[in-house]
Amino acid sequence: INLSKINKSYGTEIVLKNIDITIQKGEKVAFVGDNEIATTTLFQILMGEMEPDEGTFKWGVTTKTAYFPKDNTEYFDGCTDSLIEWLRPYAKEGEQYDSDIRGWLGRMLFSGEEALKSANVLSGGEKVRCMFSRMMLFQSNCLVLDRPTNHLDLESITAVNNGLRDFKGNVLFASHDHEIVQTVANRIIEINEHGCFDKLGTYEEYIDWRKAQNIGTFTL
Repeated sequence: INLSKINKSYGTEIVLKNIDITIQKGEKVAFVGDNEIATTTLFQILMGEMEPDEGTFKWGVTTKTAYFPKDNTEYFDGCTDSLIEWLRPYAKEGEQYDSDIRGWLGRMLFSGEEALKSANVLSGGEKVRCMFSRMMLFQSNCLVLDRPTNHLDLESITAVNNGLRDFKGNVLFASHDHEIVQTVANRIIEINEHGCFDKLGTYEEYIDWRKAQNIGTFTL
């Protein structure tokens, strides 16, 4: 993907300023910085949920994305469908049989009667697992994930970490989890009030570079 001079403000607050980024095939990019809204806004722009005030972006022609939003409320609120019915619309034609859908749900530990739960009664962690089932159906080569481990227990976080580390495509993500950022990302982009800092390497290598530049500190 190529981003050129992306700008976005909310009223008088500038959240994205002159964002110029080109991401190549195979890169796994962790987006970091103190302003969490900035990263979420950037992801929403890239996924077509929001328009930038200025600037353009273009995905590669063979890129197929799957998106994990920070807020998944719209996918579940007021939906009384079973998880099988909830997931069915995202399946490819010919793969919409109950047995197929149960297989995808089973990968996220919804087996037997669990697959018949109503979508609107799920816990936060169960919603996250459903969103991962949905993402897998798209068979994408670029994942965009905004805080994917919120609401997950340690075992589930470890599974997500291993899955993202082993994934062969691109990953664009933001996370509060130090281990995931350190072990998954091979490039760090910090969004700040001046635009962004952009460095190839691991998170800890980025922190060392930042210290050497006397830039200051930030938190995941």
